Amino acid sequence: MELIASSSTFCPVATPPPTFSFPPRSSSSTASFPFLPPSLRGCACRAILSTHTTQKEKNGMLGARSSDLDQLSGLTALSPLDGRYWGKVKELAPFMSEYGLIYYRVLVEIKWLLKLSQIPEIVEVPSFSEDAKSYLQGVIDGFSVSDALEIKNIEKVTNHDVKAVEYFLKQKCQSNAEVAKVLEFFHFACTSEDINNLAHGLMLKEAMGSVMFPVMDKIIKSLCNMAKDNAQVPMLSRTHGQPASPTTLGKEMAIFAVRLSRERKELSQVEFLGKFAGAVGNYNAHVVAYPDVNWPQIAEEFVKSLGLSFNPYVPQIETHDYMAKLFHSLVQFNNILIDFDRDVWGYISLGYFKQITKAGEIGSSTMPHKVNPIDFENSEGNLGVANGGLSHLSMKLPISRWQRDLTDSTVLRNMGVGIGHSLLAYKSTLQGIGKLQVNEARLSEDLKQCWEVLAEPIQTVMRRYGVPEPYEKLKEHTRGRAVTKESIRDFIEGLDIPEAAKTNLLKLTPDTYIGAAVELARTVEHAVDLL
Repeated sequence: MELIASSSTFCPVATPPPTFSFPPRSSSSTASFPFLPPSLRGCACRAILSTHTTQKEKNGMLGARSSDLDQLSGLTALSPLDGRYWGKVKELAPFMSEYGLIYYRVLVEIKWLLKLSQIPEIVEVPSFSEDAKSYLQGVIDGFSVSDALEIKNIEKVTNHDVKAVEYFLKQKCQSNAEVAKVLEFFHFACTSEDINNLAHGLMLKEAMGSVMFPVMDKIIKSLCNMAKDNAQVPMLSRTHGQPASPTTLGKEMAIFAVRLSRERKELSQVEFLGKFAGAVGNYNAHVVAYPDVNWPQIAEEFVKSLGLSFNPYVPQIETHDYMAKLFHSLVQFNNILIDFDRDVWGYISLGYFKQITKAGEIGSSTMPHKVNPIDFENSEGNLGVANGGLSHLSMKLPISRWQRDLTDSTVLRNMGVGIGHSLLAYKSTLQGIGKLQVNEARLSEDLKQCWEVLAEPIQTVMRRYGVPEPYEKLKEHTRGRAVTKESIRDFIEGLDIPEAAKTNLLKLTPDTYIGAAVELARTVEHAVDLL
């Protein structure tokens, strides 16, 4: 058996994967296809074209394929995350998949049993021996895809996913005499949401910490490097798409490094919350069974022992406000990255960046010369898909009828979709950045053609020295007219201002009129570190 893993599920499929039959080789076959390149002529693995297919033939093809499509593979997965893009997002699978959810449910159930054994008032669950503790920890550490599949098989009977976990653990632990005596204390006083909310919190915390944050940090680091490396490379700004006061390429990259760092900080400060207060948040069953136990304190200790923060005021569910904050912050991080992708796309279009080509790659099926900015386009597209899902999560999850409805359950199963498309986009952006080469000649060419950008410093100096109507004079001289180096110099020479000021203005060129841009770019890492 071969295991095909999915960001939303793990499913066994038979090996080899589905195959399709092709007609036998024919010596005359290539005569009908003169357009085939020489490397494919005579190949048995060729596409057979038909200009007409009857309905009977269509029905036959669909019937033949149906059995192949029953098995999940990279070709039959509905989500491209589980098919085409699996190799780029699979590191999320241990956390955000169905397997990940089941694993963390198992962990929570076992840890709760261990916690019960530490409460003196619960004499029915005495302290476990080191051997018993080791056995229970071994169930967690050794949890496998086969174990998860066994739980899924139990669920086919129970039609309840959390109850299936409880039954699995009771069955699994019968072989340990000490644990076997307290099997009914698995899931003691718990509602399913006690288990699920902690599992979801752990899934998100581990996925963000182990996978997402490191990739986000790589993007920010790459932008800091771009900022420092190009701190002194002057660039024509564009506001409203029109030439504006010059900047440097490095300073523009620094802006995005700082913006993304700010959102990265917001994400890192989100508290991952958990509840463990029973069916409606009041410890009703707990208090009846063991009235002398301080259950709110026990619940807080237990939730914190898992590395989560405790939420004491809840209905049946954890209210998901922290999730809304997390997903909203992810959306904002993604929005900033879309802005970056679009800006770089535009700079490539202007010729400010060249792209390193890779042998064998094709940019267009009909235009051989094309080298398209596909990495930034793929990133932008996937960020849009991610934000659609994450926005729904952030708006829907805090809303639940009365003490609980089930609408959050199916929605929570899609957390991996938004996060997965975000990860895919981040990797595309990084890949695109790695292909960029600065074209300083093209940057300089644009600056040399835009002497009108010096109108701003000239009119500002004129204001300092009391020249009347400086803005209006420069507007008359530059707006809608061709402005050259000579015309600007002539204008400056005619100004009634001190000679020192006039000399400084005459020294200005579009590529030196960059203000504090160089220093801002050079010190970007300090700004990021402060965040």
